[in-house]
Amino acid sequence: MASVPNNISPIRLSTRKAGRLGASSVFRPVSVSLGSRRLIVRATETEANKGKSHAPDKAPASGASSFYQLLGIKGAAKETNIWKVRLQLTKPVTWPPLVWGVVCGAAASGNFHWSVEDVAKSIVCMIMSGPCLTGFTQTLNDWYDRDIDAINEPYRPIPSGVISKNQVISQIWFLLLGGLGLAGLLDVWAGHDFPVVFYLALGGSLVSYIYSAPPLKLKQNGWIGNSTMGVSYISLPWWAGQALFGTLTSDIIVLTLLYSIAGMGIAIVNDFKSIEGDAALGLQSIPVAFGMDTAKWICVGAIDITQITVVGYLLGAGKPYHALALLGLIIPQVFFQFQYLLKDPVKYDVRYQASAQPFMVLGLLVTALGMSR
Repeated sequence: MASVPNNISPIRLSTRKAGRLGASSVFRPVSVSLGSRRLIVRATETEANKGKSHAPDKAPASGASSFYQLLGIKGAAKETNIWKVRLQLTKPVTWPPLVWGVVCGAAASGNFHWSVEDVAKSIVCMIMSGPCLTGFTQTLNDWYDRDIDAINEPYRPIPSGVISKNQVISQIWFLLLGGLGLAGLLDVWAGHDFPVVFYLALGGSLVSYIYSAPPLKLKQNGWIGNSTMGVSYISLPWWAGQALFGTLTSDIIVLTLLYSIAGMGIAIVNDFKSIEGDAALGLQSIPVAFGMDTAKWICVGAIDITQITVVGYLLGAGKPYHALALLGLIIPQVFFQFQYLLKDPVKYDVRYQASAQPFMVLGLLVTALGMSR
């Protein structure tokens, strides 16, 4: 499933004297004129400057930076090997939520069996959702975020000039077409009369494009952009996994869309470290619009209140044990929010996500098993 970026990680391009890539786009979007006036809410200079000291002009030289480079996360070493750079642009660290979403969808279908065929189908669906379409999304997002990255992380592949414009564009198309091809294959393999997996992949890819690219560029608005990201990271892969092995039902659609609000909260975590670049370029992320302190509470509120609501949903569906298990998985998340996120979301963003998110993804599986028939 194509996801809208990061997530769970960010994006970036060029201010080098000889390396500016210009404003050409991968797909040439039609200009759209909106009649209504847009209300812009900007953070105070003090709030925007809070992230300033966290935007180094060169990659950290730590022992773990080479590993970070392969995962595509903050603190990565600068690499010249083109295949390592290509992998970095796909941000492998963002694949697991999509892969896990497929697992949850398969579990919720109630029709997955530990046979060679079903395991093979699920693996192909995971490759489609993670490396292909999430990789497409992240590369596309890095391309369109090149000016922001030139401010926040100028040492990243596109701003630093280690990969060319043509190489980036060819990677975008290769991953997109590869993902859509796998989606079509899965529909044929599952014997679908209607190619539901293909259309889910196509719809997710379109959402990814309008999330990152002008003229719509949904990420310019924190509420719309992060909500879109939540749907892409949780709902779409779940729907693909469930459609592959069973049938999508209205209650599952409602439940996964509800969970996507928590996904929106997770997306906000990644906006804190980009507050300086976002403010400079007029992107109205939640931290820019509301300031660092208020945004922290919006973030944890979206994550916690959503999951507590799902606990109530499971109780109402006659699944008390699943509801109790989910409640037990929420408690450590709250602990780590106070331990890391609410203390300093810029300094501890990676540590918070590494500590808290495993409990959330386990909660997703508990919910999926509770909803299986």
